[in-house]
Amino acid sequence: MSTRAEILVPGNTGEGEALVLSAPISFWGGVDPKSGRIADVRHPECGQSIAGKVLFLPGTIGSSSASAVLMELVHAGHAPAALVLSEPDAILLLGLIVAREMGWETPMAVKLDRAGYPAFAGARVKVGPDGDLDILN
Repeated sequence: MSTRAEILVPGNTGEGEALVLSAPISFWGGVDPKSGRIADVRHPECGQSIAGKVLFLPGTIGSSSASAVLMELVHAGHAPAALVLSEPDAILLLGLIVAREMGWETPMAVKLDRAGYPAFAGARVKVGPDGDLDILN
């Protein structure tokens, strides 16, 4: 199965297990930048790692610090393999843009309608250079 997503921020192609979050998340305080684990005890996926995953975000809970946390994840090697958003989040995506300007390897961020997320749950997903999302298993 292949689905075309809109590229929001170009970056490295990525491949990994899909982590489809069931609730929006705040990166500031919600994700540990040192480990890539979801740290918000109120989040349904608390304890799961976003590192190396194709992360499907149903939304974000805003904080202007989200970009800094995403930059820290990139720098520490704990960033997702790719980010899939249902709506662009300028503050979060700024973290990828600045990390790329710093010369760091950054994952791609794409936009996909949230209704398409369930098809990817539990699958291994590859995000190609043109924004195609392919299920590998």
